[in-house]
Amino acid sequence: MKAAVITFPGSNCDRDLAVAFEAAGAEVTRVWHKDAALPEGVDIVGIPGGFSFGDYLRCGAIAARSPIASAVINHAERGGYVLGVCNGFQVLVETGLLPGVLMRNAGLKFICKPVALEVATTDSAFTSGYQKGQHAVIPVAHHDGNYQADAETLAMLDAEDRVAFRYVDNPNGSQNAIAGILSANRRVLGMMPHPERAVSAEHGGTDGQALFAGVMGALALT
Repeated sequence: MKAAVITFPGSNCDRDLAVAFEAAGAEVTRVWHKDAALPEGVDIVGIPGGFSFGDYLRCGAIAARSPIASAVINHAERGGYVLGVCNGFQVLVETGLLPGVLMRNAGLKFICKPVALEVATTDSAFTSGYQKGQHAVIPVAHHDGNYQADAETLAMLDAEDRVAFRYVDNPNGSQNAIAGILSANRRVLGMMPHPERAVSAEHGGTDGQALFAGVMGALALT
């Protein structure tokens, strides 16, 4: 299984994401934002957290228009897997691969702490390693993680079972406590919490391991 992790100016979780993929058994290639193509045979693309381009204009807006973004969009449209974490989630909504928008936290403060998530669906490679309703503790570190969408979009996400994770104690004001959502084909996941920071007991928790193991398991069957 091959993973590609994108690095933008301002990314600060790209190495963490690469290490998490490698620990789950993936062969990882690091990709620079100015590259025009993904490596041959890539199965999953990881878009990491951080502050791409200094969050100038809107978080993720410039990254979504970088040369590599077109390749990521094409990969997703061909049915490839994509995981966007924190700033990566912001990039995915800016590309249009996922609906909605990430706004300033309701409390107008940066939040950095472990939070409890409820697994809202197990019908995806990303969440198949959990039990529905299970609580997982995953760190957050964001200033603009407040997920917002219009009523029609929120109803669609619920009707199509595309909410992957919800906050147990909504820390940022996200509508319907949404912490992560899936694309229509369920192969693109955007989430604000950092599962790559919860794959080692030495770092305080391992609740993120199931996400990476689930994806690698799904890829092994293809």
